[in-house]
Amino acid sequence: MAAGLLASPAAAASSSTQAGKASSSHSTPRPVVSVSKTKASPAKSDECPTKVTFSSNIKVKTYASKTTVAYRWLRGNGTKSKVKTFTLKGKGVKNATVKESSTFKGGDTKGWQAVEVLAPRKKTSAKGYFTVSCGGDEGDGGKQVVNTGHVGAQIWVDENNCSATLIGRITSSSHRWVRYQWVVNGHVVDRDAVRVDGSRRVYHTIRPRDDYRGWAQLQILSPVKSSSGRSYFRIECRDSSPKVSASVDAPANYEGDCPVARTFTGTISASYGSGHVKYRWIRDGSAGSWQDVYFSGHGYQSRTVSDSWSASASGTSKRAIEILGGPTSGTVEGKVTCKVAPPAAKAWVENGTAATQTAATCPKASVSGTGSIYATGPIKIKYTWSLDGTVVKTGALDFTSAGSQSVSFTSDSDGLKGGSVKLAIDGAGSDVVNYAAVCKA
Repeated sequence: MAAGLLASPAAAASSSTQAGKASSSHSTPRPVVSVSKTKASPAKSDECPTKVTFSSNIKVKTYASKTTVAYRWLRGNGTKSKVKTFTLKGKGVKNATVKESSTFKGGDTKGWQAVEVLAPRKKTSAKGYFTVSCGGDEGDGGKQVVNTGHVGAQIWVDENNCSATLIGRITSSSHRWVRYQWVVNGHVVDRDAVRVDGSRRVYHTIRPRDDYRGWAQLQILSPVKSSSGRSYFRIECRDSSPKVSASVDAPANYEGDCPVARTFTGTISASYGSGHVKYRWIRDGSAGSWQDVYFSGHGYQSRTVSDSWSASASGTSKRAIEILGGPTSGTVEGKVTCKVAPPAAKAWVENGTAATQTAATCPKASVSGTGSIYATGPIKIKYTWSLDGTVVKTGALDFTSAGSQSVSFTSDSDGLKGGSVKLAIDGAGSDVVNYAAVCKA
């Protein structure tokens, strides 16, 4: 089904895989669902056979132009009906009454039914209880009554999902102990003795592991031998509806530059059958819009769908897939860690550059300069020394970490004159100092 496949078995298929993209939509509020207590009619009956009809009202407040409702019946004996769907058209509060009937052929039967709404929200009604109690031998539909002397036996079968209850009535014209046995397909499966005063019911339940059919008989062993006629049964254990499931795989954890796109991959599988399956992505707890995939053919099939996550900052994102009228997959989580690039290292000339002119044989002299360059981190820089506007030395420094490095120069000069010395970094500033004459004019 969801909307087709689960509701009815189908034919034809291949094991091909299809990719589909999920679209995100969170603008429409989810519908509000309520369901009334299930009513059994009649709730009590002493006639057999009796047809009991169960009914319940499903109320949906919807915000969409079309809303699909999926539901199934739950029964007191542990069985469930196939999933059924109907469509509500228009926005606002909508009501729909759903019904199911069961016929009870005889015996004392008590139980209940309730309706479970699966979509658009899960909700289960209160249980509606019933009792069928057939009075007198005539109430059993005239099935196979045998009287031998003053003891008689009667049998009928109540078939359920993968089980059958054999119901027998032993009659006696006086108060006495009666020994009896159950025979199924010619084999004795149970023996016991009961005290009978007029009439008493006895029971035996057959619970096979697979489909099973045959006949059953109630035999009286004492005080006189007699038996019921054979009652035939057929037990079916296989659930004929296709099984639909979903699973989700998360992308590998990511660490690097952002923004980045990551993709969650989902697999929707069907045991067999053809039809459309409706599903939606649950993104970080919020449900997206319904989408569908199509299955066609026999045997196991699967379809692949995907959903993208665009991350512009470090964080996590979770995904799951919900099948309409079916299960919801486990939730998986993807993680993104965005790397922040460190700021680019910078360098500059520190204050404190010095220049000194020293006399040689006047008017000849020499000028020497020292300086310090600081860097904030790993960087390569080029520097120049200039004497009175003329470059007298160039060099390069390689910083592997933050810190300072010293540089210097010496150049011939005219001791009769003073001037200026400049230490500069390419594109990163400079420092200028003056020096004085050392020779007399």
